[in-house]
Amino acid sequence: MPAPTEPFDSEKDLSDAPRTGGRQRPKDAATLILTRAGRFGREVLMGRRAKGHVFMAAKWVFPGGRVERSDAGVASASELQPPEAARLAREVSPRRARALALAAVRETFEETGLLLAEPAPPASVAGPWREFRAAGALPDLAALSYVARAITPPGRTRRFDARFFMADAAALLHPEPTAGSGELDEIAWIPLAEAEALDLPAITRFVIGEVRARLETPDRPLPFVRMVRGKHVVEHQD
Repeated sequence: MPAPTEPFDSEKDLSDAPRTGGRQRPKDAATLILTRAGRFGREVLMGRRAKGHVFMAAKWVFPGGRVERSDAGVASASELQPPEAARLAREVSPRRARALALAAVRETFEETGLLLAEPAPPASVAGPWREFRAAGALPDLAALSYVARAITPPGRTRRFDARFFMADAAALLHPEPTAGSGELDEIAWIPLAEAEALDLPAITRFVIGEVRARLETPDRPLPFVRMVRGKHVVEHQD
């Protein structure tokens, strides 16, 4: 299997989120990596987490967050492409796969104001999707590619089973981010060549390497990062 551009930095990962004890099951989460052609090459959308956060404070990350109970049943303009749905089907049920994809789109909207969506008549719905639907949009799941999975090591203050999706900014209804919910205190399009100079969590640095490689080789095997018997392991699947 091909190796990522950057090896996974186990020591950095442990320093990003030191072990605090306790046992908790990882919660489903999803992240969206938006890319676009920039003046100096390919760019990715990133945000810096506010300093007051318990988890990954002041780090630059991709927008994303925890799956909500209502995510799976939300209407969408399109569904996942068959290859992406098949990859997720090896891990989760179709309903759970859909929830993960929708969570990536919703969280990106909440944190950046960006809509990965198709225009639709505004609708009044309850819950986390209220503002998205009121904006006159339906999520565009066909624009997503499933590119990586990572589980936070045991004993951390937060644990997530995170799926990373990627999409081209051409699928956005509007090209520039807003302040969003305020969870990210700075949001910017960053050239890939400069992104690794930012203060990044280890998993974000790893995924940036995967994004760079995937832009050159779209059918690249999907990496799965987790801790097994106290050591980080990176597995790949076709």
